[in-house]
Amino acid sequence: MRISKSIGLSIAITLFAIMSGTAVAQQFEILRADYGYGNQRVDVTQRLREIARSDTRFRMGNSTFGVDPAPGHKKTLRIIAKGSGGRTRTFEYQEGSTVDGAQFSGWGGGNWGGGYPGAGDSGEYLILSARYGTEWNNLDVTQRLRELARADSTFRMGNSTFGVDPDPGRVKTLRIYARGSNGEERMFEFREGSTVDGSQFRGWGWGEWGQGGWNGGWNGSGDVGEYLILSARYGTERNNIDVTRRLRELARSDRVFRMGNSTFGEDPDPGRVKVLRIFARGSNGQERMFEFREGSAVDGSLFKGWGRGEWGDTRWAGGWNSGQPR
Repeated sequence: MRISKSIGLSIAITLFAIMSGTAVAQQFEILRADYGYGNQRVDVTQRLREIARSDTRFRMGNSTFGVDPAPGHKKTLRIIAKGSGGRTRTFEYQEGSTVDGAQFSGWGGGNWGGGYPGAGDSGEYLILSARYGTEWNNLDVTQRLRELARADSTFRMGNSTFGVDPDPGRVKTLRIYARGSNGEERMFEFREGSTVDGSQFRGWGWGEWGQGGWNGGWNGSGDVGEYLILSARYGTERNNIDVTRRLRELARSDRVFRMGNSTFGEDPDPGRVKVLRIFARGSNGQERMFEFREGSAVDGSLFKGWGRGEWGDTRWAGGWNSGQPR
């Protein structure tokens, strides 16, 4: 009888050891955590460490992390962790739900969060989308950029990088559209052949950004006018000068300005009333001419990319009377 009890006790201890070992093996090591909605998320890894040192279980929301990254939206806490087999898994908790740290190894010590591929990618901006090409022809390369980001922190890019030449014969650019921690959207531009450094973008090496949230098009959400400027001239039918470069400088400073001889630093036809003619191309490819009489106000809201002043086509061969008047 004693032997049977001993055997039974041994079996129980063995099973307990196996179950305990399995439980430990199934635990996950936290790599990183973020909180928010969609692409409007903030890194809360450090704050989660502080909570973990105090509580095994807690109910979470905006007050827990001291921030509301997406007002008006139901947010989630995402904990990215690595299992014993090395496989990464994401645990997601709805705002207001309870988080139980028992399934995470080293929870109470809070000494995790340093081995995640994106942990070193603490840049200020979160990527929303990326496009490659020119004003006239460009394509979405967000997915390809993710693949490159997972492989390299820095890379030199061009047609071969993206496997396509969207506008043969023209110098192309990569435009990365991103959102800063303050919610402001910004466009980063890299000229064909230049080096892209992902260190300024959050979670670059992770490559799980770019899930939408951008609708500003090629020129950004701030400069979404219908027409792209090709050239600009100031003067009269008899005497006029090219002022495209000067117009770029003005556009970078002001959305609206009043213009005349002093604006362009020259009077091309003394004694006559002069006009500014802006020659542009619409989204349908049709060329238009916009005319502003000397002393009148010029409003750049009609033109795409006005504020950046990166327009103007040196190959445009039209003259003073080119384009359909508007």
